[in-house]
Amino acid sequence: MPPQAVFRKHLKRYLQITLGCFIICMGFNLFLIPAHLLTGGISGLALIVYYLTGLPVGLQNIIYNLPIIYLAYRVFGRLYAWDTIVGTVVLSLILDATHFLVAWQVVPDPMLCGIFGGVLAGLGFGLVFRANANTGGLDVVAAVVKKYYALDVGTVVFILNFIIVMSSVLLFTLQEALFSIVAIYVTAELTNRVTAGLNREKSILIISPAAKTISGELMKEIGHGTTFIDGRGGFAGERKDILFMVVRLTQVSRVKTIVNHFDPQAFMIVSDTSEVSGKGFTLACESYETARQKWEEEQAAQRLRETEQKQ
Repeated sequence: MPPQAVFRKHLKRYLQITLGCFIICMGFNLFLIPAHLLTGGISGLALIVYYLTGLPVGLQNIIYNLPIIYLAYRVFGRLYAWDTIVGTVVLSLILDATHFLVAWQVVPDPMLCGIFGGVLAGLGFGLVFRANANTGGLDVVAAVVKKYYALDVGTVVFILNFIIVMSSVLLFTLQEALFSIVAIYVTAELTNRVTAGLNREKSILIISPAAKTISGELMKEIGHGTTFIDGRGGFAGERKDILFMVVRLTQVSRVKTIVNHFDPQAFMIVSDTSEVSGKGFTLACESYETARQKWEEEQAAQRLRETEQKQ
């Protein structure tokens, strides 16, 4: 890859990390902190200390992450540690630089603060994770624990966050703890959504004796390619044609209508799919007429080869 392309790639990546950290800080300073709520991870611990002593949250975040950064370097290497440093420092600097927003108190309702603070934080964390970076904290600790003790990352993070929230019950009020749980849940849900991709498609499996006819009609009406998978029934061992395709959400009803028209008893599975790439999604797709013409030419060439072999 040319040096200029590499530079642009890394510049775009670090700009995405910075944008993600900025959105996280908006969620903290505009919603969570004014409502006296917590979030998960090291930042949640920093918020507890901030509420009790007034010590800046960003400064605490850097201090608490120092041993975690060293741990990341020792366990996962220099590159992972560098990404942790970048995410931690950028988040901490922006967090303290925008702390004046706390005085605005945009929304007085703590429930709304928990929801919208969680939405912004989740969106920001998702952008950071999509850039293959992190902001330090419990995610690194959980990754280390998983490597050495074979525990699930989600389980470790949940346990540590549970301890933090229970601490808020003892130090503050039950209402603030419950609203904090709402914020943590919304943050985690949005983080997963953004990290996996907001554009959700549907993958469809169709098992039917009329699979070839259905395939031709789907390509004609929807314009998407289909794939045949050879299968066998588990009971009688008979051969079955399995049709596989990925479509956009708005096209699912059309697929169901076509399948039901040719085979009302067809077995069909529709499931969520994310991060779809390739022709028809992230790359331009040939028109149905062009694809059909190529297919007919390939079939004619195949029949010609078979005829020559027989002769």
